[in-house]
Amino acid sequence: MKLVLKLIVLLLTISVMGQNTYLHCGKLIDTKSGNVLTEKTVVVSGDKITAVKDGYVSANSPKDIVIDLKDKTVMPGLIDMHVHIEHETNPKRYLEAYTLNDADVAYNAQRYAKTTLMTGFTTVRDLGGSGVNVSLKNAIASGKVIGPRIFTAEKALATTGGHADPTNGAKQSLIGDPGPKEGVVNSIEDAKKAVRQRYKNGADLIKITATGGVLSVAKSGQNPQFTIEEIKVICETAKDYGFHVAAHAHGDEGMQRAIKGGVKTIEHGTLMSDETMELMKQYDVYLVPTITAGKSVTDKAKIPGYYPDVIVGKALDIGPKIQNTFGRAYKKGVGIAFGTDAAVFVHGDNGKEFGYMVEAGMPAMETIQSATVTNAMILKMENELGQIKEGFIADIIAVNDDPTKNISTMENVVFVMKEGTVYKN
Repeated sequence: MKLVLKLIVLLLTISVMGQNTYLHCGKLIDTKSGNVLTEKTVVVSGDKITAVKDGYVSANSPKDIVIDLKDKTVMPGLIDMHVHIEHETNPKRYLEAYTLNDADVAYNAQRYAKTTLMTGFTTVRDLGGSGVNVSLKNAIASGKVIGPRIFTAEKALATTGGHADPTNGAKQSLIGDPGPKEGVVNSIEDAKKAVRQRYKNGADLIKITATGGVLSVAKSGQNPQFTIEEIKVICETAKDYGFHVAAHAHGDEGMQRAIKGGVKTIEHGTLMSDETMELMKQYDVYLVPTITAGKSVTDKAKIPGYYPDVIVGKALDIGPKIQNTFGRAYKKGVGIAFGTDAAVFVHGDNGKEFGYMVEAGMPAMETIQSATVTNAMILKMENELGQIKEGFIADIIAVNDDPTKNISTMENVVFVMKEGTVYKN
């Protein structure tokens, strides 16, 4: 009896392993070369792409699946380098720190993760939350929850009173004295401890808030908030653990310290000078523009009571400037990594970023490359993600139109495959 059961299991395993999926693609974007190819067949076996063939190739076996995407444009799954998967903008957001339990945050995050995947983003970089993002990352990776592949910074690092200090705006009895364990840094030793704590907690990278921010309950949205010595130690310690460092930054001085200190990406970059742009090129640092977030905070700040009063002026000042800065940086030759700051606007609207980037002067194909090959390289996944190529992970999406002619089609992803499994068709 045991032998029979073993044979049945073996036969079922062979059957599943032998099943291939054939995607008949009317157009296919080669993100490496920047060309739009026509009439291609992508063959997927398990979670990998096993072949990309000319023409519409017939299936070899009755077990095989053929998916007709002949009237679609197919491309690799998209990568958003700046999301906050645990929460989403709403007028009660600042109360939620006191009213939501971790379980509430987790249930919400699960919903946002699914929404993100269904809009074509098969990989994201989560740049700061409560730590639920680590559990969500693991749940998705183990197949318990539907969502994108997550690279998470866990809790972002701040200085006392800085943009990511978790007690900003709280009453005196609740402020306490958060330190490295809570992601607050005020010395060289704090810096080392905070990075090592993120590693212990399950992070994949480090995020610092190099300047003030728009949505923190604090006065300044742009002042520098780390010394360059602290930033250097954070980056050096992060390197020991295989991490790269992302730096939230609006103000120019804080940006320059972050670049010279060793960060890999600058998030937002709103008040960036020409000198800073040259520094980014010199140090091989990428700008993550988050234009959609800038537009969102500008709109929300005009709604009475949506944000606390201390935020409104910052939002109206900073928000409208992000798109123009991005356009200047792109034209200067600064490297661009696609990222949106989803959660500052509703999850699922990430695709709008492509149109805003095109409006500012970046060609449509380059925006798609920034969300695929460029981001895969920064994540050190360039041999697995960002291309539709033999041996790569089968993260594949499709849209109705050719985005090089109609970039708004990126807002309506109609087919989503992640790791060989179809989630939307």
